Amino acid sequence: MPIIDRRQAVLGLTAAAFGAPMSPALAQRNTVKLIVPAAPGGAIDVIGRLYAQRISEILSQTWVVENKAGANNTLGAAFVARAPADGGTFLTNADIQIMARYVMKSVSYDPVADFTPISRFGTSPMVLVGNAAKTPATASELIAAMKAQPTQFAFANSALGAMGHLATESFKRRIGADTLVVTYRGTAPAINDVIGGQTALMVAPLGSALPYIQAGQLRAFAIMGPKRHPNVPDVPTISEAAGLSGLDFMLWYALWAPKGTSDDIVKQVSAAVKTASKDPTLVERLAALGVDPVTEDPADFARFLAEQVERSARVADEAGIRPEQ
Repeated sequence: MPIIDRRQAVLGLTAAAFGAPMSPALAQRNTVKLIVPAAPGGAIDVIGRLYAQRISEILSQTWVVENKAGANNTLGAAFVARAPADGGTFLTNADIQIMARYVMKSVSYDPVADFTPISRFGTSPMVLVGNAAKTPATASELIAAMKAQPTQFAFANSALGAMGHLATESFKRRIGADTLVVTYRGTAPAINDVIGGQTALMVAPLGSALPYIQAGQLRAFAIMGPKRHPNVPDVPTISEAAGLSGLDFMLWYALWAPKGTSDDIVKQVSAAVKTASKDPTLVERLAALGVDPVTEDPADFARFLAEQVERSARVADEAGIRPEQ
């Protein structure tokens, strides 16, 4: 009987589980870079690391997470756009990935055409939160205060064009309050300044805000979506809290490869994401973050992206978001 080393055996079992031979490019690669274009500690980073760990186990590789934050999440994305399409580098990002051209005057890559879509990781509702000591108790009281004293209610924003930015500008426009929006390099520093009182408000990912809501450091006014979330069942929707319909903003996190990545690699990694998204331990950890896992094929993700590009461009135009850099 021929001798087969342990790594070959594991790869064979993994390929069998996927129903197809392991791509040679993946099988020969021990280490893979997963680029996170945001600061450590934010939702993109945390979710990316959870998936990187599970995908490492499924593919018998080492997926190393590297944070390359800056320039509205475009530094890390540009790095991946220039990387060889050989299965050695991937990008995890949120919805802001498709907004680069709408918020920056000069972008070195095409946010859609220069990447190969793999799959979404998960979705999470946005929640309107405020500093617990410096904001009114309810959404209706907050809106009245914002209209009366708009300079007292600055919003923190994780990045230009992020889902929270679109939601913030849409909310401001609906209630007629011209409050300041302060943009940060990532979700974590933005939330920290709301907690510290440097800014009063933020439309944040539920997963990032949840521990601070539970600890009483952030006041949760409303879910910016059509239904309440089981992690915060007492927090009303924005429609319930303030009678504002149509302010539905769902954050999503996803995985891309450089343009030109082979179908074999895309299928293998997509299959690994699907397997990871059904893992009970990972599902439980995502649920604690307010994130619902997604299982979809690359083609499904590509169709979703096309719809999101159209919607986000429309919302950005309606909200008056323009390139600033």
